Amino acid sequence: MVAPPDNDVLWARALSYAYGGSPALLGVSIGARDGEILAVTGPRGCGKTTLLKCLSGQLLPDGGEVWFKSAPVHTLPPLGLERLRRDHFGWIGTKPQLVPELTAWENAALPLMLRGTGRHAAKSTACEWLDRLDVGECARVRPAALVQSQRQRVAIARALAAGPGVLFADEPTAPLHRADRAQVLRTLTTAARTHGITVLLATHDREVATLADRTVALLDGRRVGSVPSPEAEGRAACSVSA
Repeated sequence: MVAPPDNDVLWARALSYAYGGSPALLGVSIGARDGEILAVTGPRGCGKTTLLKCLSGQLLPDGGEVWFKSAPVHTLPPLGLERLRRDHFGWIGTKPQLVPELTAWENAALPLMLRGTGRHAAKSTACEWLDRLDVGECARVRPAALVQSQRQRVAIARALAAGPGVLFADEPTAPLHRADRAQVLRTLTTAARTHGITVLLATHDREVATLADRTVALLDGRRVGSVPSPEAEGRAACSVSA
């Protein structure tokens, strides 16, 4: 095994994965730098979700390597993977996986409390993120009484409240109305930059991808390109002129 480059907080080489003999990833290599927002783009079915799940330790790749800092994710035992995901990774999926018996703030605070954070501190942090995502008034409401877009915002608050080193966001605004997507994405990306969170953002929406620092494209399970986003180029130009 070869250790990852020094400037990559998350790094993978030659990843392959198949579902029942049907290839989903074919030799994909990728690296994300500390604090970078990296968009993984491509049409539905191209392997975006599979890639994020391999990188986050939810799936064990059939071949290849995944590293988080100096830890080889692909060889960690189940307990090691559980601790890695609990302490360092965050996940936002297309469907909010909330605990139905818990209120919105309890769902958002759950990862913190699982780490041992006191109830009062965890609640304060969770409610702060719920407010930022415009669902603070739902703090005491259980998921069944929320609409889908509110539940997704709670799921995003839960991921951000935990302060992950790496946040995996798989089409995070898919359940939201178009009018809500920009505000939620701005909150997510601003929070990531402010807190130094590395984000891997899977999307098929070019407009969403412009919020990233760099874009990696997949097609039929293969990597086909990597370019800086227009917004990232604009930030770089401003920094040079300054």
